[in-house]
Amino acid sequence: MIGLYYGGNMTQGKLLDFLADLGISMSAGYLSNLFIKNHFLFETEKKEVYDSGLASSPWQHFDQTGARVGGVNHTTNIICNPLYTVYFTTANKDRLTVLKGLQPGRELKFILNPLTFSLIQDFKIPTKWQNVLKLLPQGTVLSEAQFNHLLNNDLPKLGSQQQTRIKEAAAIAFYHQQTDCPVVQTLCCDDAPQFKLITAERALCWVHEGRHYKKLSPVFACHQVILGQFIEDFWDYYRELLAYKDAPSPEAALLLKSKFRLLFETPSGYELLDERKQLTATKVSELLRVLEHPELPLHNNPAELAARTMVQRRNISYATQTIEGTRAWDTFMPLVATTRQLGISFFDYVRDRISQLRVIPSLSTIDISENTQSLCIVKF
Repeated sequence: MIGLYYGGNMTQGKLLDFLADLGISMSAGYLSNLFIKNHFLFETEKKEVYDSGLASSPWQHFDQTGARVGGVNHTTNIICNPLYTVYFTTANKDRLTVLKGLQPGRELKFILNPLTFSLIQDFKIPTKWQNVLKLLPQGTVLSEAQFNHLLNNDLPKLGSQQQTRIKEAAAIAFYHQQTDCPVVQTLCCDDAPQFKLITAERALCWVHEGRHYKKLSPVFACHQVILGQFIEDFWDYYRELLAYKDAPSPEAALLLKSKFRLLFETPSGYELLDERKQLTATKVSELLRVLEHPELPLHNNPAELAARTMVQRRNISYATQTIEGTRAWDTFMPLVATTRQLGISFFDYVRDRISQLRVIPSLSTIDISENTQSLCIVKF
């Protein structure tokens, strides 16, 4: 039943009909309990996959999609690379949520250190508040409750948005100095603000960037021709980047940087297109991260396709109604995705675990040693 429900995307109603056709009488409540209760072993393996997946590569895909829990809007977060996929559902989709996703099973911690103040400057916190923060304990690791107490006591007039930015800076600073879990070096994602400044580097998705140009709707025929030609040039350049990944060299990298400037900084005569091109040009370092690290992907399709899988699941079963049901989805959907990525039948995997045969080894160990070399970042 678990294989059909989670792996086959069948609804509980259809499964009840299926069981009835087999002559098996079962209540809806009993069937629901089979799917969401007493799955400690699967939860443990999902956690092992999560930890092992984060450790398998210095770069990770990240995306988010909407979810409903008990009629309330939530967010399903997706972290993945070619070896695994993990989902986790949260009430928010902010920068602190992303940080929690990069430190699974751990509470957020906060610290005031030089990186904190560097980030605070990037967040444009007024100097007067920065000076007050410098008087607070430096280098001390604090829980969220302790850090909130510190800010409320010493900076009582701090605005809510400024307080959030300071908390984000302190949480990011702690993440980069902690040693309990691997620190992701590069996040492959779209340009949503919650993904900024968390990792040392960010590689933006070219497919996502290309969608901005598809949204343009020129009225005049001459502008339509200009836009059509630009979109062709855009994807021609994308294909050149793909070719570069197979045969990187300093000379090719310099040529591609020059072509980027030519493509996005040359006026076209279509004002809306030129405005959009200027926005793309400001992201040059993040869009051309692949020139430094040829092993990085040029798009975030794996995370976006994983998000689509959860959307399909949501459309079929509408939504979860309880936290327990949400946790079950967040447990089994990663196992469905990861088994398929590793070339394992999810049905065989579930049968193996329920029967306690353990013929299939832990998912967190399968092929990890063979595949990590292709995922490692080596600066070119």
